[in-house]
Amino acid sequence: MPKKRRRGIKRKIRFLFAFLIFGVIVATLGYNLFSNIKTINAMKIEKKDLQNKIVELADEKEILENDILKLKNPDYIAKYVREHYYYSKDGELIIRMDD
Repeated sequence: MPKKRRRGIKRKIRFLFAFLIFGVIVATLGYNLFSNIKTINAMKIEKKDLQNKIVELADEKEILENDILKLKNPDYIAKYVREHYYYSKDGELIIRMDD
């Protein structure tokens, strides 16, 4: 009887040890899974923000390219300088009116 009892106790100890190892492995994998899911969600949010920023920068680029084209036109430059810096031609008088 004592040998059978020892075998039973050893078997229970092995089973408990295997169960603990299995539990540690499952807990580690579960932690990694949820941590990766959290990281992926954060990256998705960042990706959406960056895509919005790309659209905004593309719009800004288009506006700046239009400004570059306008600045190549001498008539536009003359008009711009007269309006913003109150530059006048000979014989012109500048009168400023507030809105």
